[in-house]
Amino acid sequence: MLRRVFLSAVVLALTALPVRAQQDVPVIVAASDLQFAVAEIAENFTKQTRRDLKLTFGSSGNFARQIQQGAPFQMYLSADEQFVFNLAGKGLTLDRGTLYAIGRIVIMVPHGSPLKADGTLADLKAGLADGRVTKFSIANPEHAPYGARAVEALRHAGLWDALKSRLVLGENVSQAAQFATSGGAQGGIIAYSLVLSPAVSKLGNYALIDDRWHEPLRQQMVLLKNAGETARLFYAYMQSPPARAIMRKYGFVLPGESS
Repeated sequence: MLRRVFLSAVVLALTALPVRAQQDVPVIVAASDLQFAVAEIAENFTKQTRRDLKLTFGSSGNFARQIQQGAPFQMYLSADEQFVFNLAGKGLTLDRGTLYAIGRIVIMVPHGSPLKADGTLADLKAGLADGRVTKFSIANPEHAPYGARAVEALRHAGLWDALKSRLVLGENVSQAAQFATSGGAQGGIIAYSLVLSPAVSKLGNYALIDDRWHEPLRQQMVLLKNAGETARLFYAYMQSPPARAIMRKYGFVLPGESS
């Protein structure tokens, strides 16, 4: 209760901040499944506070590596909590961070694809058998959490061995979505949050994949050691009711809520 009261007080205080020249414009790095949700949240934050942010989206694993190499980021929103915990263990963060969302994966097929958007992956299995599938996209599982969960779902469905030689790997889940919807692949497994954006949803059809088929996408954010005032305010704003409403709109399951 005290935490909620504190966060509400922070958000109320944001609108009372004086307009002044901003000295710090923090670099906020975020998993690419947040491309639309966090961009919208940041826009609202800037309107309220007159404080700018520099947002960069990419793969969680690549950002974690860059942080270990000394990249001057101030806040990190990962699609996998373990990356944050590993950084915290190395003393590179203020603490172990906060769970801000749980993600979901979908199968998406572009318009005109011979595949159906079937959450059971039964048509993907049939398409592998009858030759309809020659290319299929996921994010690189080596450093992208959404790619790792896609592999787990494919293994659960018994499709991994037949499909792995036909994969087109995106550097992150946003690039995997581009491959899956461009017509160069018959489909792909991508983030639910991306297909809920008008820019992506108009490119094809999608279906949710059962979240019991893979480990949960527990998404953790954290402030880094050099976090300044603006980054700290945005960290608090990410936990406010307006920000949570936007995250919910993009299909994320939020802390304290059920799917």
